[in-house]
Amino acid sequence: MISFFIAIIALILGYIFYGKLTEKIFKINPSNITPANRLKDGVDYVPLSKNKALLIQFISIAGTGPIFGAIQGAMWGPAAFIWIVFGCIFAGAVHDYLSGMLSLRNDGATIAEVVGKYLGNTAKNVMRIFSVILLILVGAVFTTSPADLLSSVTSINKEMWLLIIVIYFIIATIIPIDKLIAKLYPIFGAGMILMAISIGVSMFTSKTALNIPEFQFTNFHPKGQNILPYLCITIACGAISGFHATQSPLIARCLKNEEHGRAVFYGAMIAEGVVALIWAAIAMSFFNGTEGLSKAGAPSIVVNTISNSLLGPIGGALAIICVAICPISSGDTAYRSARLAISDAFKIDQSKLKNRFLIAIPLFAVGISLCFIDFTIIWRYFAWANQTLATFVLWAGASYLAKNKSFHWIATIPATFMTFIVTSYILVADEGFNINYTISTITGLFVAISFFILFIKSNINFKKSAISNKKIR
Repeated sequence: MISFFIAIIALILGYIFYGKLTEKIFKINPSNITPANRLKDGVDYVPLSKNKALLIQFISIAGTGPIFGAIQGAMWGPAAFIWIVFGCIFAGAVHDYLSGMLSLRNDGATIAEVVGKYLGNTAKNVMRIFSVILLILVGAVFTTSPADLLSSVTSINKEMWLLIIVIYFIIATIIPIDKLIAKLYPIFGAGMILMAISIGVSMFTSKTALNIPEFQFTNFHPKGQNILPYLCITIACGAISGFHATQSPLIARCLKNEEHGRAVFYGAMIAEGVVALIWAAIAMSFFNGTEGLSKAGAPSIVVNTISNSLLGPIGGALAIICVAICPISSGDTAYRSARLAISDAFKIDQSKLKNRFLIAIPLFAVGISLCFIDFTIIWRYFAWANQTLATFVLWAGASYLAKNKSFHWIATIPATFMTFIVTSYILVADEGFNINYTISTITGLFVAISFFILFIKSNINFKKSAISNKKIR
C-alpha cells in the first residue's frame, strides 16, 4: 500500500517539477499567435479554454487504455507501479508535450507531417501510413471493447451496440469540433476522473487496499513472463503511447496560448497515469494476488466485477457506463485524426462536408471489418504499433530540441529506451518473430545503441554544417 501512495505522489511531483523543466527546455513564447486564432475555420481550428482543452485531451487519449492496459499489466505486480511512474513522467508526458507543442508550432500539423519535418521525407511517408493504420486499429479496438462491455450488462447484443457506436463515430468524425466534442467530452473527461477517484476511495474504505503488494525485486506474473519488454508494451496508455501523438494535433489546433501546453499535454498524461495506478492497484489487490487476477477473466469482466462489488449496483452501473464512454470518445477522435492525417498528406480542404465524407467512409469500412477479428489479436498489434509510433515521435522531438540547441536528452534517453523495447518485443513475441528471449534482448540493445549513435553523429554533423554556413555568410 505504501508503494501505491509513493507512486501517486511521484506523479504529482513529476508534473510540478519535470513538467515545468520540459516547458522551460522547449522555450514557449506566450506572445505567439496560435493556429486556433490565426487559422480559425469553425471546423477543426476552434479556440477553446485551457480547462476545456485539457478535459478533451484527457478523454481523447485515455479510452480504455489506462484501465484495460493497467489491469493486464498488474499481472507483473508492483513493477507496474514503477513503469507507470517512470514511463509517465520521463517518457509519456514528455512525448505528449513535444508532439502537441510541435504540432502547435507547425499550424496544427498531424504527427506524420511533424515527424517528417524533423526526421526527413522517408520518415514522413512511413509515419503517414503507420499512423493511419494505428488510428484505424484504435478505432476498431475502441469500438469492440465498449460493445463487449455494454452487451454484457444490457439485453442488447454486441452487433447492435457496434452499429450504434459506428453511427455515432461517423457523425462525430465529420461535424465541427465545437458542435459535439467540445460540448460533451469535458463532461466525459470529468466523469472518468471522478469514477477513478471513486474506485480508489472504495479500495481503501473496503480495506481492499491492504492487499496491495509492496515493491520487491520479484516478477509476480503467474506464467513468469519477463517484465522487459512485455510490461512496457502491455501498459501503454498509462505510461507512454504513440496514439496520444495522433490526438494532440486535434487540441493543438484549439489552444489559445502556448502557456496552456503544459497543463493540456503534459498534465493530461499525468492524469492518465494516476488512473492507471488506481486500476493496477485494485486489480492486484481485489483478487488476492496476480494468480487470482489471471483467473478473473477479460479486463471488461474485471471492471464489471470490481465496480459492482465496490460501488454497489447503481455506482457500479455508472462506473461501467463511464468505462464504456471513454473508449467511444477515443475511438471517434481516432477516426477524426485519421481524417486529418489523410487530408494533410493529400492537401484536401476539410472545410467542405463532402470532402470530409470522402475520407471518412473508406476509413470506417476498414475499421468495421476489423471489429470481427479476435480482440486480443488486434490489441497485441495495436500495442506494439502504438509504442513504435511513440518511439518515432520521441526521436523527432529529440531532433527538434538538438537543432534548436536545447537539452535534447529529455527526449533522446526515452527514445533510446523505447527503441530497445519495441525491437526486442517484436522479435520475441508470439505475434512477432518468436525468437529466443536472450537473442531478442541483445538484438534490441544493439539496435537501440545504433540509433543513439546515429542520432548523436547526425547532431554533430548538423552543428558543423551550421557553423560552416555561418562562416560563409
